Amino acid sequence: MKLTSFGTLSRSVAFNLLLLLGFMTRAVEAHEVRPAIADVTLTPDRLEMAIQLSAEAMLAGIDLSGIVDTNEAPEAPTYDALRKLSADALEAKWTEAWPELRKGFTLVASAPLKLELVSVIAQPVGDLELPRDTGVVVRAELPVDGSPVQVGWVSEYGPLVVRQGDGKTGYSGYLSGGELSTPLPRQGVAHEDALAGFYRYVVLGFEHIVPKGLDHILFVLGLFFFSMQLRPILLQITAFTLAHTVTLAAASAGIISVPANIVEPLIAASIVYIAVENIFQPNLTWSRTLIIFGFGLLHGLGFASVLGQIGVDPNRFFIDLIGFNLGVEIGQITVIMAAFMAVGLWFGHLSWYRSRIAVPASAVIALIGAFWVVERTVL
Repeated sequence: MKLTSFGTLSRSVAFNLLLLLGFMTRAVEAHEVRPAIADVTLTPDRLEMAIQLSAEAMLAGIDLSGIVDTNEAPEAPTYDALRKLSADALEAKWTEAWPELRKGFTLVASAPLKLELVSVIAQPVGDLELPRDTGVVVRAELPVDGSPVQVGWVSEYGPLVVRQGDGKTGYSGYLSGGELSTPLPRQGVAHEDALAGFYRYVVLGFEHIVPKGLDHILFVLGLFFFSMQLRPILLQITAFTLAHTVTLAAASAGIISVPANIVEPLIAASIVYIAVENIFQPNLTWSRTLIIFGFGLLHGLGFASVLGQIGVDPNRFFIDLIGFNLGVEIGQITVIMAAFMAVGLWFGHLSWYRSRIAVPASAVIALIGAFWVVERTVL
């Protein structure tokens, strides 16, 4: 191939890469899809379930099983219109739609259970760029045979966290794809199989990176575009991994706690710093490694916020924590390998790789990170 052809190809690759990175900025205005959280209380004759969910998404008929934010759905305009409703109006909409929505819930003991809507409490209209939660309470009469209960709902309603207990001796299960919970006893609390729980948290950790963790993806891409040599990549990833493992464990155990309004802007700032240093300081130094370690501590706090929202079964705290962290690492490696296969393998050895691909990509990453800093502190 002629040199001019390589030049044309390089410009095309760089342009497409910049478009891809620019496309990721949609996340700053995304209506994030978060798992619903259901707290289940069982007595010998009754089940009551208090659920924190996105009423607008379910009322709009959005399939939450395969998207990261509601802007990706064809029903996004309907969702946006529902977001503007007052709390009273949204509650009325949910109550009216309940007979149809109920069909998506699955609750079984020795036989299917009939759900009754007890109450709906919606939050007032707030920031329209952020999802709001609605509290829904449902209950069902149980058969007299004392059989345990499994709960869940259809995959279209999105992921569901089912919790039973007081948070110290309780059960917490992350369900997706229409799964049902572990059988919940009427006395005491459920205990999920350790291997099944471990796998569940591996998947949860992976999903927090791919596809949901766009800020973490950009940070890892910033590490990748620093150098095509194996040693710098390994040193950076190792420092980042060790650091976020420390704070993930400490925050999940309740040893440290930092508000999200502090952590999230700092994570965005870490993206800016790494990307800018890619452009102006292409040589790996110990100071960069130490700074990456410090940024890893921040990202670990961000990871911990997910587990804080979902909860970890206290009986399997360390096993689930290891599973989640393993999933995060697999997600990070997936990002690195995808970037390598997309551009590094083909162009990383060429003289113009840095000037035409790595530097422009780092510049776009820095701009996205800078926008997030502003968005998370000012807008």
